Amino acid sequence: MKDTHKHQGLRNQLVKVIAAKGITDKNVLKAISAVPRHLFMDSGFEDFAYQDKAFPIAAEQTISQPYTVAYQTELLQLKPGMEVLEIGTGSGYQTAVLIELGIKVYSIERQKELFKKTKLFLPKIGYKAKKLVFGDGYIGLKENAPFDGIIVTAGAPFVPKALLAQLKIGGRLVIPIGDDIQTMTLYIRTGEKDFEKHELGKFRFVPLLKEKN
Repeated sequence: MKDTHKHQGLRNQLVKVIAAKGITDKNVLKAISAVPRHLFMDSGFEDFAYQDKAFPIAAEQTISQPYTVAYQTELLQLKPGMEVLEIGTGSGYQTAVLIELGIKVYSIERQKELFKKTKLFLPKIGYKAKKLVFGDGYIGLKENAPFDGIIVTAGAPFVPKALLAQLKIGGRLVIPIGDDIQTMTLYIRTGEKDFEKHELGKFRFVPLLKEKN
């Protein structure tokens, strides 16, 4: 599969769609316009790759809706060189968007099949994460903490304490919390034991699973 002018044109259309929905961070929009989303999807879905929708990938997971990816990324308020922990590598699309922004990405995936596939695939199309790990997102990545930002790309029933503990002071954690429908929640660490919490609208994600397969 190639990335063509036609694909770039479709990406530019997609950027207009998500900007119209309220995404204003120019760097995030630029990253969405740069990442070839169709390459992250099964060829059967290629024609739909630049619709603003989530689609199924392997292991009963989904590739997130581009608006959701942009929204979560924008909430992190990132600058190049920052270190971000991603919980749920999935297809690697969100990972690639973060790398496109000049972020050092550490990412955890608990589905073995997806982990193996994405670990091989990302470098093939030019995206090098700092670290990709097969493991449990609930416990984070203590050995590389603290992080400037943590992004959770699956619905969690509660906020894992380990993730809050692995944020730098001033750092931001973006996590969808809830069972069937999730509330996008932003935690900002304001001190050693202090966090600001903001609830920011309803979303629907696949669940963040505890057991590794």
